[in-house]
Amino acid sequence: MECRINNELGLITISEDVLLKVAGYAALECYGIVAMSSKRAKDGFVEWLGRENLTKGVELDITDQGIDIDLYIIVEYGISIVEVCNIIKSQVCYKIENMTGAKVRRVNISVEGIRV
Repeated sequence: MECRINNELGLITISEDVLLKVAGYAALECYGIVAMSSKRAKDGFVEWLGRENLTKGVELDITDQGIDIDLYIIVEYGISIVEVCNIIKSQVCYKIENMTGAKVRRVNISVEGIRV
């Protein structure tokens, strides 16, 4: 699904893939996050994703009210998970809204693992 923004100059269409990459890179820039992860529903196996596949650790739900973003991450041991998640939420929200002009309604984070 695409994100459509209508303004006085016309219609802007942003691909879902672009939004996925912006959210993934914004999350990986934050201190305390080790990697994005992808959880396979059929067997519960968590796989670690590098920068080339980080969009698999991000899910979007684009509605008229805004964008809901779900992130699946792996954090570093010894770091406050709550603080890391708060920083990631604000960073992802800021980057998506400033780079694309789309409104972020919600950022949900699932911590899938801890790297020791």
